[in-house]
Amino acid sequence: MSDTATMSPPEVTSPPESPEAAVTTTAAMPPTMPRRRELIFGTVFVTAGVAMGLLTLIGNYLATRDAAGTAWLADNQIALTQPNMQMLTMVMSVVTMQWAVWSISRDDRYHTYLALGVTMLLGIAFVNQSTFLFKEAGIAITQPEGPLFYAVTIGHLAMVVAGLIFLLLMAFRTLGGQYSSRQPDGIGAAAVFWYAGVALYAVIWFAVYIQK
Repeated sequence: MSDTATMSPPEVTSPPESPEAAVTTTAAMPPTMPRRRELIFGTVFVTAGVAMGLLTLIGNYLATRDAAGTAWLADNQIALTQPNMQMLTMVMSVVTMQWAVWSISRDDRYHTYLALGVTMLLGIAFVNQSTFLFKEAGIAITQPEGPLFYAVTIGHLAMVVAGLIFLLLMAFRTLGGQYSSRQPDGIGAAAVFWYAGVALYAVIWFAVYIQK
């Protein structure tokens, strides 16, 4: 009787794990929040510079007018109806501008676009009213009052036009999805510039048109 050899199965050795094949669990990083306030800070600095320039012109206008006495604008009559309507238009634009800020902070895009559109419409109306006022006043640039009068009023008008362009750009960027409740700085920055324009017109309205 022959002995039978017992065959054992061969050992199966697994290849060593490579570092690339090792599975590592990493904790999910929270999404990076967008940086905020840079545009608002920059707008504040630019607005402050523009405001200081216009206030300097207004101060020079008042000093020159006081030195001239009753001879100042003696040949021209500026009716208060037009400046008062302009002041009312600018006050209304503050309400609609704040409406846009409120709407974008709540992701209400429909009312954001509507508020920006109404604000720009009021700004265009202000520009139209200003040109009508210049024609009605009939102040020539060659008059002693002409250079300072137009430096103050057209300087502010240029600020309003710049504000309209700013609003238009921010409206397009909002339409592209760049601004929302998480990042509303574009609309807020445009509002800062616009509010400053309204405040400066209030000074011009009182100093140039009311006091004359």
